Amino acid sequence: MNFFEHQDRARRNTRYLILLLIAAVVSLVAITTLLFATLAYFSDEHRQQTAQSAWQGISHALSPAAFMWIALGVGCVVLLGSLFRFMQLSGGGKAVAEAMGGRLLMGNTQDADERKILNVVEEMAIASGTAVPPVYLMEEESINAFAAGYHPQDAVIGITRGCIQSLSRDELQGVIAHEFSHVFHGDMRINMRLISLLYGILVIGLIGEFLIRIASNRSSSRSSKDNSPAALLALGVGLLVIGYTGIFFGNLIKAAVSRQREFLADASAVQFTRNPDGISGALKKIGGSSLGSELQNEHAAEFSHMYFGQGVKSFFNLMATHPPLEDRIKRIQPNWDGDFTASVYIRRKTSAAEETNATESDTTLTDEPSEAVAGFNGNAATLGYATNATTSTSIDINQTLAQIAQPTQAQISYARARLAEIPELLKNAAHESFSARAIVFGLLLDRHAQIAQHQLALLSEHLPEQEFQQLRPLISTAAAQHAGLRLPLVELCLPALKQLSAEQQQLFLECMNVLISADKKISLMEWALHQIVLHNNYRSARIERNLNLKQLPGECSVLLSLLAYAGATSIADAETAFAQAEAELKLSKLVLLPKDQVQLTDLDKALEQLNRVKPLQKPQLLKAMSLCVLQDKRVTLVEAELFRAIADSLDCPVPPLITETRS
Repeated sequence: MNFFEHQDRARRNTRYLILLLIAAVVSLVAITTLLFATLAYFSDEHRQQTAQSAWQGISHALSPAAFMWIALGVGCVVLLGSLFRFMQLSGGGKAVAEAMGGRLLMGNTQDADERKILNVVEEMAIASGTAVPPVYLMEEESINAFAAGYHPQDAVIGITRGCIQSLSRDELQGVIAHEFSHVFHGDMRINMRLISLLYGILVIGLIGEFLIRIASNRSSSRSSKDNSPAALLALGVGLLVIGYTGIFFGNLIKAAVSRQREFLADASAVQFTRNPDGISGALKKIGGSSLGSELQNEHAAEFSHMYFGQGVKSFFNLMATHPPLEDRIKRIQPNWDGDFTASVYIRRKTSAAEETNATESDTTLTDEPSEAVAGFNGNAATLGYATNATTSTSIDINQTLAQIAQPTQAQISYARARLAEIPELLKNAAHESFSARAIVFGLLLDRHAQIAQHQLALLSEHLPEQEFQQLRPLISTAAAQHAGLRLPLVELCLPALKQLSAEQQQLFLECMNVLISADKKISLMEWALHQIVLHNNYRSARIERNLNLKQLPGECSVLLSLLAYAGATSIADAETAFAQAEAELKLSKLVLLPKDQVQLTDLDKALEQLNRVKPLQKPQLLKAMSLCVLQDKRVTLVEAELFRAIADSLDCPVPPLITETRS
């Protein structure tokens, strides 16, 4: 199952959850109505005497109007409870991580464990062509982790201290790859909605608990003729039973859905890292540890379906949110002998600098030129960027699309190499919201000194003098980096930029616009960087993907026209590229727009609509885009950044290109 099939499955599963919610509410209405009817029957002696049987009396105890009021009341309670929890978690993964006691890890940390996990997460993100998610540390010694959020843009990774200290780097890589699978394949959104759904049902039980407390207080001071506390107590007990029975069956559904997704995420992690020993080693250490993967936080049960390992005790298999460790390991390593690896906690004294040196020492640099293409994924050993050499390529576009959200070990090595090239000054700056802005500003500076000086002069007018002088050295350092580091640097900055206050964000966007518009035009590189920052930090990704490509010929024409012109050296080349893309899409009314009519503002509007296309139709669109880009059998760095920015806007994480130029 590829990335787009996973996305479509997640979309369909969301519909099933809505149906389950409706079924659950209908069941709760029926049971609650029966409860009220029973209480009404036994509290009315006249009805008991006149009814031929208890069931007949109960069935006639409530009128249709009363039934409708009960149905409305139960429905409102569940709906309001779900909405309340949804609003509490509206911050996405950050809200879950903070509820679990997680602490946001800062990039300038001197703790070797924290530095190690940040390095692993950064490598995985850059290798997969997606924004680096914030990482939250839970100070627990068990081995566990989770990914939470509604979409990749608000996703976070949570991990325990014990997980970092107990696992080797390869095992950590396997765990993080497992969590990235949940991010890419839409599992997180289902997980978040399950939390809200179950909380809405739980509210009925909480109301029952509240009524029981009131009845207990009244019973101590009531008169002998007052029967209201008994009735209130009976109602409270009934609602308590109904609510927690609903939660019981809701948890059964949650566990069943979660177990199957864990198998899929394990398989994806093996595909991601090409190292089955990594994730299987982590699972073995959980089995060999006295602490296992159990979490002590008070909210652990609520989020139990999100974890890497079974986070709470389960008394029987049907309630377990994760498959048995033995089953998971045997699916990865069929010949496993059944012995678990003992988990050893290593309290290391190494510094963050030593961890960084260790990371760089095992980095194998590839043979690509210093300005290797980053952002467009071709077949392994494939594309070179634009040079004067005659470049031969071997391109399998279908394989390229199959690798979306499933990068290879070579791409992980590539990401590690790019991170090793980034100066330590910029790495540290990228993790601080104040200084991360300077890196983006530097990347937007023009290569022509005169224009760059004009940009800096305009920037100095928008920032306080002291702030500008503090940022100026970082801006210059970022501007001096070779073009192949632009995308990795932007990806590193994204988590820090999310920490800016609303006022700081507004000023940051204004400064970006000032730098881009300084020369009265917008280059494709400027648009691409601006688009990546906007899409991952400021634009809501909560959209319904229900459109058909056939409904959007105008938007497709804008997108493909821009890509055709971007890589063409002549109008004839652009026409050829567009014709290839048109043949792939098989849409009527596609038109290659005149070059002077292709506006980036129109592209922004087109991408908003194209991102609403059904998941299983996006591969066809991406393939058409690829044909446009690859018409001349090469990819320039600008084309690569443009393709990556467009794919990112379509929520399709494109891994970096591993290049091999052959003359």
